[in-house]
Amino acid sequence: MPRTSLPTRLAATTVLLLAAGALSAPTASAKPSDAAPGDAYVLTVSTNPNSTDYDNRRVDVTGTVTKADGTPEPNIPVTVQEVVRFTTWNPWGDPIDPTYYEPRDLGKPVTDADGKFTVPDVDIDHVTGSSLLNVQHEVQITALYDEDGDLNTPQDGYYADTTVAANPKSSSVTYKVNKKKVKAGDILTVQGRVTLPKGVEPQGTEVFLQTYWEQEYDVKTTAEDDGFFVMSVRVSGYDDTFELRTAPTDLYVAGAHQPLPITNTSLPRR
Repeated sequence: MPRTSLPTRLAATTVLLLAAGALSAPTASAKPSDAAPGDAYVLTVSTNPNSTDYDNRRVDVTGTVTKADGTPEPNIPVTVQEVVRFTTWNPWGDPIDPTYYEPRDLGKPVTDADGKFTVPDVDIDHVTGSSLLNVQHEVQITALYDEDGDLNTPQDGYYADTTVAANPKSSSVTYKVNKKKVKAGDILTVQGRVTLPKGVEPQGTEVFLQTYWEQEYDVKTTAEDDGFFVMSVRVSGYDDTFELRTAPTDLYVAGAHQPLPITNTSLPRR
């Protein structure tokens, strides 16, 4: 899974500029009359349809660039991206960015005589090899126009975004443990099987075992071609949270979560 926010400079700069209020950021349904004082342009973006599923993953991305008074603006290059988002694992509640971002360039269409731009037949999907642990099933489509093309001068930048639901199929995980009561130094072994929707291969599905609340997982493995997995971990005296999580390799298959009935007898009695 991604370990930094936006790995490309463009996407990272866009988010920083939005946070600072430097970019004009209307919603996808913005109208020319919605231009903020001093804005030269209004940028919008939308998709058709606005939701996808396992069997229907493609959308058409469209948008407009107009002057503040509503006059269509032709020949404007707009940078369009798909951003797959992940929920930050954060048990401490610290004021950190709650989302990881993984952007993908969709092109740089130019507006026509009516101020419209289009990126047809976009595949809303996850195309890298990163883990899908904690993925959000709502993908962001962003549009950016910077008048001078220099993101270091954000005063002339315009930004818009919309979201596309990526409705997933469900999955499950079953398990067996070698013991339900453990103590520090014991080897806990968990074996089981992941079950994915009919026709979806379970091979490569990641399985994560958590033993302590501050750590997202302590050991991980990948399921075999029949969905079987096995993993072992040495128990520590402070381990207090035993849970399984899975991450299928397809954005359109949801992971499963299963608490384990494990008691660590080395923990202080309350």
